[in-house]
Amino acid sequence: MVILKSLEEVVIMRQGGEILKAILAKLREAVKPGIKTISLDAMVVAELNRRGAEASFKGYQGFPASLCVSVNDEIVHGIPGDRELKEGDIVSLDVGVKWKGFHTDAAITVGVGKISPDAERLIAITEQSLEEGVAHARHGVYLKDVSAAVQRCAEGNGFSVVREYSGHGVGRELHEDPQIPNFVCGRGILLRQGMTLAIEPMINIGDWRTRLAANRWTVLTVDGSLSAHFEHTIAITDNEAEVLA
Repeated sequence: MVILKSLEEVVIMRQGGEILKAILAKLREAVKPGIKTISLDAMVVAELNRRGAEASFKGYQGFPASLCVSVNDEIVHGIPGDRELKEGDIVSLDVGVKWKGFHTDAAITVGVGKISPDAERLIAITEQSLEEGVAHARHGVYLKDVSAAVQRCAEGNGFSVVREYSGHGVGRELHEDPQIPNFVCGRGILLRQGMTLAIEPMINIGDWRTRLAANRWTVLTVDGSLSAHFEHTIAITDNEAEVLA
């Protein structure tokens, strides 16, 4: 678990977060019918190289790409390839940036062209559930308050919360303690000023259960229903959390 102890460390993670925000903005603009998911990965590589940063994901436990691209019923860890995005798809884009020894991690879900009202609502509620979680993340509260806020927003709007995968601490390593579930399963740790966390709701239209694809990476909904994913890297302060990426 990272607790930032100096202004220099805070500045480094802010800088990495700004790089990540810019990359996600470019990806959002690039998502159109007909684009191949491998082309989106190439954009991430080019932007990281141009800015002198590194990919957090490439090679992590053997992951083969710099970007996770998860389409429709794919929840997380989709591997970029020759798949072309189609009108009506939804696509989750998850990026990690390593900058001067510190990692930031963030994700968005966007529609490809015109999407269904159900897909639009899923995306909106998943993003809202992230914002609710972030709003409850502050010094002196228990982790369960963050998890409860995410779960309350998602399930209160008729969606299900993925349970097998969660958010996490982030900083000097890509994945650190604590694990941050998106549903209540115990009190969890007491949040302290200086902690850096990646909060990432993964929300399904249908059942919350998941299955693993044959590539042993991509996680899908067990019932084939749509899934959305949003993520921020935040720093806990004595007031509202600071969104770093």
